[in-house]
Amino acid sequence: MRKLNLYPKLFLSYLIVIMISLTSVGVFSYWTSSRELDQIVENQLSQVVGNAVHHTDLYIRNYERSMVSLLNSSYVKRFIDLPQEETGYPYYELRKLIKELLIEPAFGRNPEIADIFMISAANNAMYFYNDSNGESFNKLQIQQQLDFYKANTDIEGSLSVLNHSILAGQQNMMVTLVRQIRGLSSTEPKGILAVELRAAELSELWKGIDLGENGYFFIADENGKYVYHPDKNRIATSLPDQIQSQVLEAGTNAFIGVIDNKQQMFMSRRSNYGNWRLVVSMSVEELRKPSDTIRTTTIIIGCLTLGIALWLAFRFGRSITGPIRILKGAMRQTEQGKWITIPLPEYRDEISELMSRYNLMVTRLSELVDKVYQAELSDQKSQMERQKAELQSLQLQINPHFLYNTLETIVCYAVIRDSKEIYEIVKALAYMLRYSVQTNLEQITVANELKHVMFYLVVLKHRIGREFEVDVAIHPDYLLHDMVRLTLQPLIENAFQHAFADGVEDYHFIRIDAGEDKDTFWISVEDNGLGIQETRLEELREKLGTNQLADKEKENGSSRGIGGIGIVNVHRRIQMVFGEQYGLQIESQVDKGTKLTMIMPASHRGKEG
Repeated sequence: MRKLNLYPKLFLSYLIVIMISLTSVGVFSYWTSSRELDQIVENQLSQVVGNAVHHTDLYIRNYERSMVSLLNSSYVKRFIDLPQEETGYPYYELRKLIKELLIEPAFGRNPEIADIFMISAANNAMYFYNDSNGESFNKLQIQQQLDFYKANTDIEGSLSVLNHSILAGQQNMMVTLVRQIRGLSSTEPKGILAVELRAAELSELWKGIDLGENGYFFIADENGKYVYHPDKNRIATSLPDQIQSQVLEAGTNAFIGVIDNKQQMFMSRRSNYGNWRLVVSMSVEELRKPSDTIRTTTIIIGCLTLGIALWLAFRFGRSITGPIRILKGAMRQTEQGKWITIPLPEYRDEISELMSRYNLMVTRLSELVDKVYQAELSDQKSQMERQKAELQSLQLQINPHFLYNTLETIVCYAVIRDSKEIYEIVKALAYMLRYSVQTNLEQITVANELKHVMFYLVVLKHRIGREFEVDVAIHPDYLLHDMVRLTLQPLIENAFQHAFADGVEDYHFIRIDAGEDKDTFWISVEDNGLGIQETRLEELREKLGTNQLADKEKENGSSRGIGGIGIVNVHRRIQMVFGEQYGLQIESQVDKGTKLTMIMPASHRGKEG
């Protein structure tokens, strides 16, 4: 009804009030209820006893399955095949294995098991007790037990359920599951396997059954004796003569008997195990008591119907006016410039739909205002970063022509004095200076960036006093691919400053690779240096996520590879040329190395500059 529109809701609300008033008297009338009550109770008892039989059979079947693991165990079968009255090492070895591998896990899973024992035809026996002090038996007692259980079990090995126990003082307090078993060397049964359960555990299956104050549940065996009864003193005693035959021979219908001078209604069902009869008993007086209260109930219901009708009318009016008041108050807040939404009711009608449309309108207006503000803010921020980048580039232009001429003069002196080292260094510096001081962020080819790296390595060779070769694994097809000027050399320099901070060793390497992945082009710089600590790695990724150029004035001088024209600015400069969906990615493991990957669009290709 809550999902209907307003008009059907009004119609159904008044219809419900009328139907409650008219049908309450007829439905709960005395004569109808009393006529059907007996049949309802009988059906209820049938269901109760049927469920009890089902759960009892499941309970027994669960332990029957637990016995299968014992039956299939080679240790148990080897025990059955032991020679006559074996008491030597083979017996104790098997007892230890069976106890540790089979019995103790079974006791742990099923604490309600009292004991497990097995007896072979060769008069060998094993007894295992669960949290109880069991007794030992002599040869005569063992033979008597074997004869008793063989006489009361099926030779085909099917499960039998007996009301019997080997424990002193526990007769009629245990339920024993027993079956005949075979060894490894025979096809005929050569012993028995038995599991004893505490009969009181059966009562846990029926705690949820409500049978009234004088109702109870009991189990009788095929001989007419109690197997289970709430009164423990009656266990193992015979059923009263007036109900015994009816309990054992009853069909699907209930019957009435007299127990302790009280009329009781009984319903009996046969279990699939042990030929038991599971019986539910309820007091006839309690069963018919509801009929006596129906007359009073009819009057009370009439009064309550009137009260409910008035309450429904009140609630109905509130359900209409309440949401309207909330919507009115929210509109006043909107008039004052406060973009707030209102909570929607759980039901759906015209008013809730109106509230939903109001929330949608407020949300969209708020989003549009926020988008305009964010767009203006983003434009200002992008303009400031470009100006800052150009300023940083201009700071590097310290009369480049004067520096070129000076370096050329040094080259002349180096040639005159035949100093090959000075010649190489100055020549490399001249190229790097000419390449670096260009002020724009135009795209350049991968080949030009690699050439710049080559001259940097020339200078580095003289700085560290040894040769160091960079492994360039880039396919020739990618050498003319576009990339941002002066982004590769800072990553190489970062490796020497931080990855090889303790000095360059023979096993150190730097590898440059490139490739395309769908719509992106990537260039990676990988080393096997010190790596980056996890906390420092998170800081670097957080800086990259801010999408801002690093502030040189706030960077520590010892971390130039991270600030200034280092990693952060390489990342941001790529974004400024190609867009914020591109940039730099960092992967690193401590003492294993670091991999820096520049991500750029695959479609940008230009001419060699």
